[in-house]
Amino acid sequence: MSRRPAAASLGRRLAGVVGYVALFAALLFVPAGTMDWPRGWILLAVLLAVRLWGTVVVHRAQPELLAERARPVIQRGQPVADRVLLIAVMATYAALVVFAALDARRLRLLAAPPAAFAWSGLVLFSIGWIVVALALRENEFAIAVVRYQEERGHAVVSSGPYRFVRHPLYSGLCAVMIGMGLWLGSLAAAAASAVPIGLLAARIVLEERLLKQSLPGYREYAARVRSRLVPGIW
Repeated sequence: MSRRPAAASLGRRLAGVVGYVALFAALLFVPAGTMDWPRGWILLAVLLAVRLWGTVVVHRAQPELLAERARPVIQRGQPVADRVLLIAVMATYAALVVFAALDARRLRLLAAPPAAFAWSGLVLFSIGWIVVALALRENEFAIAVVRYQEERGHAVVSSGPYRFVRHPLYSGLCAVMIGMGLWLGSLAAAAASAVPIGLLAARIVLEERLLKQSLPGYREYAARVRSRLVPGIW
């Protein structure tokens, strides 16, 4: 009896991944103006595979976290600044997918990167989603919004990828965005990823301010793990 709800929940999560990939496909192929785009299809196949794998991995370790992350992006206790930043990150990420497709197939603002660069972009895209999944598996408090989760017994997590950077989920997303542009053949899109990445950096500053004020032990953790996003850089 107890396994059926869990299985049904996993089924809903996997269906959600399929819906996400379908939306991603629309953002990719509609502006491209063609379905005859092998790199677009390969990107979709990789996206589907790593997201399905990641969802299973996280569901096994943190089923409640997936339910929390499915909640609305506007929540009680969430700072107003985070409401703005979160919506801005989501909007600019979607716009980046559209721009990458437009530039790769129509605009061609910059010369296409060499084949080795493009393949490294696909690897970066894949690794980015894997890092996101590992961060979610490790941190049951990695909900979609910035707030102190007193009702869930919020505590500092310093294991797994959190040993190396304080925000590995964001590190993974940065790799995803840069890698996508490189693989699709758009250096302009890879450069434009600086916009959503900059918004993520602003969100990190906001989140850390809140955590240092509210979460016991976070200041000590930040003193031990010096890097926020990229080891040895920032």
